[in-house]
Amino acid sequence: MKIFRGFRHPDLAPACALTIGNFDGVHRGHQAMLALLRNEARNRGLPACALTFEPHPRDFFAEKFSRPELAPARIATLRDKLCELAAAGIDQTVILPFNEALASLSPEAFIRQVLVDGLGAQYVLVGDDFRFGARRAGDYAMLDAAGRTQGFEVSRMNSYEVPRPATPGQALPADPGIRVSSTEVREALARGDMAEAARLLGRPYTISGHVVHGRKLGRELGIRTLNQRFAHWKPAASGIFVVRVHGLTADGSPLPGVANMGVRPSLDPHDVNGGRVLLETHCLEWPAALGPEGAYGKIVRVELLHKLHEERRYDGLEALQQGIAQDCADARDWFASRHSETRRQTTRDRI
Repeated sequence: MKIFRGFRHPDLAPACALTIGNFDGVHRGHQAMLALLRNEARNRGLPACALTFEPHPRDFFAEKFSRPELAPARIATLRDKLCELAAAGIDQTVILPFNEALASLSPEAFIRQVLVDGLGAQYVLVGDDFRFGARRAGDYAMLDAAGRTQGFEVSRMNSYEVPRPATPGQALPADPGIRVSSTEVREALARGDMAEAARLLGRPYTISGHVVHGRKLGRELGIRTLNQRFAHWKPAASGIFVVRVHGLTADGSPLPGVANMGVRPSLDPHDVNGGRVLLETHCLEWPAALGPEGAYGKIVRVELLHKLHEERRYDGLEALQQGIAQDCADARDWFASRHSETRRQTTRDRI
């Protein structure tokens, strides 16, 4: 997949089939839309193009009006979003900086300057709740009318739903479907329901990034950790998690671990991380070939599988060490229980 920041680039395709969105999380609803776009692009002999924004528009307005509550909890990093768009078969992604100039574009100007002149869109696919332009004044009807006069096709995809989980002993509601959305994913992550988040995403919730140097407190405690800084100040998930770590073994096999996603309230807020959100992961098994320094600079992918508890403040390093030891024990128990369930299921399948 080719990635462009802005649309003034000589390597950008002169025409495309396009979809537009923030794509935070690239959940199953996004995936269904991207699959439809890819099919329509192939039928027309066009590259499939995704147009997205950075920062998230709501982040921009939260800063502009000094109202942090407007900012959404961020599901995915930009790196992870781009990786998922590539995995969905998108040929090119255009990242537009969401700034004052873009925010003030009228719907008509957005269509002319961005879609037609900038991207050469010949086919545009949007969701059923799509709004665009200054003050979100543009809608599907306006876009469809513009397409008829300016020479591009417009289609709309209805919401993607998954069955609502059944509660034991209760009848299913008349409308059992849940509309898959970034909001639903955020809510599942906020309450620590990693299984529901994975169901909405179509995969385990994952964060990837470079391993960076930290305070190296883990060495003092005898618990080596991998530090990944999360640039956004308001991640959708926080707490202590059972995880799988990819990217450290020669054969590509994942490593079991336990991770802290948050600001580490037991430590000095003025330490080397400066109070920034950190994903700090301890692998329950460490590849000997890596040595003590071998992970720095590597890009690792951490799957958050099960939430153990919220972040806790410990009184002193000894209490912190004991707390981490208990989290490691609980993580091992969780993996053991999952292994037992898999083994029982395999036995039943054989029977």
